[in-house]
Parts: sequence; C-alpha cells; structure tokens
Amino acid sequence: MRALLPLLPLLRTGRGGRAGALVVRLREGAAAGPGPRRAMASYRTEGRGEPHSPGYRLFFKNEVGHYISPFHDIPLKVDSKEENGIPTKRARNDFSENVFHMVVEVPRWTNAKMEIATEEPLNPIKQDVKDGKLRYVANIFPHKGYIWNYGALPQTWEDPHRKDKSTDCYGDNDPIDVCEIGSKVLSRGEVICVKILGILALIDQGETDWKLIAINVNDPDAYKFHDINDVRKYKPGYLEATLNWFRFYKVPEGKPENQFAFNGEFKNKAFAFEVIKSAHECWKALLMRKCDGGSINCINLEISDSPFHWTQEKARSIVESVSPSISKGSNEEEQVWHFLASDGNI
Repeated sequence: MRALLPLLPLLRTGRGGRAGALVVRLREGAAAGPGPRRAMASYRTEGRGEPHSPGYRLFFKNEVGHYISPFHDIPLKVDSKEENGIPTKRARNDFSENVFHMVVEVPRWTNAKMEIATEEPLNPIKQDVKDGKLRYVANIFPHKGYIWNYGALPQTWEDPHRKDKSTDCYGDNDPIDVCEIGSKVLSRGEVICVKILGILALIDQGETDWKLIAINVNDPDAYKFHDINDVRKYKPGYLEATLNWFRFYKVPEGKPENQFAFNGEFKNKAFAFEVIKSAHECWKALLMRKCDGGSINCINLEISDSPFHWTQEKARSIVESVSPSISKGSNEEEQVWHFLASDGNI
C-alpha cells in the first residue's frame, strides 16, 4: 500500500507545553548507557467519571492542552523524518528505526482490563465490560495480574478484513499490543518511548492478536537489549512466563487455552518491524476512508486531510459530556508525561 502524503505531518511531534497538576520527570542520567539525551514531546491525561466504574474515561491532551486521540494523533515513530512514507537517510539509524511510542493501558501487577476505546470519539482509555460487569484478568499462578506494563502502539490497526500471510488469520480489529518488560511499574495513560525486541503471534478465536515485546528506552538496562535473544539472556524465564500467561489467562473464565502461530515461537525484531509496518499502512488506509473500518471511531484532531478530522470545540464537547470525577485523592487529576530518550547507544 502506498504511503499517504497527507499523513506525513502526524509523524512529527511538537515541542513546549506547560506542566499540569502531576508532572512525571525522569531524573538526569536515568537511562543507562552513553549517548546524548534530548527532550521529547509531552502528553496529558484527564480522568472523567468515577474510577472503577463503567462510565470512567481517561482522555488525552497534547503538550498545549488540546484534546487528542491516543489511537490516531500520537505518532507511531519517535521524531521520525519521512518523505513519501520512506525514512530519509538522516533518519536511518538505530534510534529512529527502533524507537516507537507506546500508550500504557495497564500497569504491571494490576488486574483491571483497561483498553483504548476504539469505537468511541477521541478513543479514551476505559475498562472493558462484559455482561454488564467490569472485566478483570485472573491471577495466573504464581503471578499477580499483568506481568508487564501492557499497552498499544498508536497509529497501528490489525485489519479484520485482511488475512495475515504468516498466520493465515485475519486481524483482531485493534492497535498492536505491547508488553513492556522494563523494571519500572508505569502509570495508566503514560506515553513512553520503547525499543522493539520481538513479537509473539497469539491466535484468539481465530484472529491474529500480535503481542510485541519491548522495553522502555529509559530503563536502566535498556542499553543491553537489542533483540529477542537478549531477553532470554538478561531476563531468563520471562518469555516462557509470557507464553504461559497468554496461554492460560482466559481459562479461569471457562474458555479453552489460547493458541499461537509458529508453535509459540517468539519472532525477532526484524520480523516485528514488518508486522508494525503492515499495521501502520492499514491504519493509514483506515484514516483516509480507503477501507472498511466498521465500528472503529476515526475522529482525530491532528490529521487535517483526513475526512474524520474534528475541531477542538467538538472534541471539548465530547469530553464535557462525561461527568467529571468527584472522588478526592483518586489520582485522576490531570497528569503530564514528559519523557526523554537517548540518541546514542540504546
């Protein structure tokens, strides 16, 4: 699929912005390994509705306080440069090729099944509901909740009408999922920079549900990790635990074990890049109404040539239609995520 010229501006992020109530800053020198550091974009979150309720929503803002969609308006790549969808020579280095934005939906060790609401305007994070009840994942012995920080790559979409050649199954109609294996427990709604290390192909009810393995670039050990074999070397047992978690996590609900393509083999970074590239192309077609998006909500604020582009006034009216939280001390105040990334040996 050809890259789309009108979408080029969304692969760049702005600078500046003002901190809100809660600011998360990485201390100087937090990331191990040599190399210069630079400030990246900042994103804010605003909770509406009561936490732990079906009506709770976590909306996103950019660095100047404008509402955005975390699905459509946060760039996939970190500070990439593209011409007709192809990285320029200046951008072709390890940093730009392997650093992506990740939206954290579920912090490690928690159980609430939180996810980007792909069918709602502005795509806020919400808790999944089944049969009128909030969903929580079971504890898969010996673990508590999710065993990684779990989230998604923005600007990706697994097309349910497109059969994956490697798995012979159609997509699951969601952004690509990410399992972040760093040492820090992250926060819901945090937007971080991750290095992609590999990928697992889960087959969920006949659909391909890719699971990327990645690490926060600011993790103290990030400089050690370059591909999937480094996970085996420096975090022995983690990949096996990941496979077992995905195999069994629906069994307590009375469902059968999940299946995997490639007999549960984790594919390497190069394979993962091809999956990401394909999902990004599918997303581009989705945003330009060149394919059947079904119930996916494509409203965006940053892609001016998209037929789904909205104004801030309309976006604000959507947010204000959700009742504000009245809980005190619930950590649902406006949050601002600042992150740094290294240009060097990460």
